[in-house]
Amino acid sequence: MIKSSVTAHWHVLYTKPNTSLKVAERLADLGVVVYAPTRTEVRQWSDRKKKVQVPMLPSMVLVNIAEKNSNLVFQVPGVVRYLFEQGTRAKVQDNEVLAMQLYLEGKAVLDQAKVQVGDTVEVPKLEKKATVVALQGKKCLARLERLGAVVSFQLQ
Repeated sequence: MIKSSVTAHWHVLYTKPNTSLKVAERLADLGVVVYAPTRTEVRQWSDRKKKVQVPMLPSMVLVNIAEKNSNLVFQVPGVVRYLFEQGTRAKVQDNEVLAMQLYLEGKAVLDQAKVQVGDTVEVPKLEKKATVVALQGKKCLARLERLGAVVSFQLQ
């Protein structure tokens, strides 16, 4: 589980294409707290199949870094820039990072008996309201109101 420090914030770094995992590794070597969520995919070539780690956020890495050290990330090859939102560096809340981690670990759950399509629910660990758009077995798909993004989590 990734922990953030009190004086630092999570920011989003944009990287060159296909370099986010290498950038995350190099930043970690510099002592920067990084999070680059991945999933395992099976890729097929003409002669074989192989499991590979694929970034969940292509060309992006989350960094937890204090303002005074924010330029340290540019020492790493492959870092392009910080992402901005309304003129300031985009910040990601700790609970949003935790929600991603729990989702990838399959630990984000909601009681299945109480959920129906069209309901407004609070997404586990994210503490954000979302509207349920689909139920697929024990999986719930919900649209986040503010972002318009669809999230998925497990039902109990």
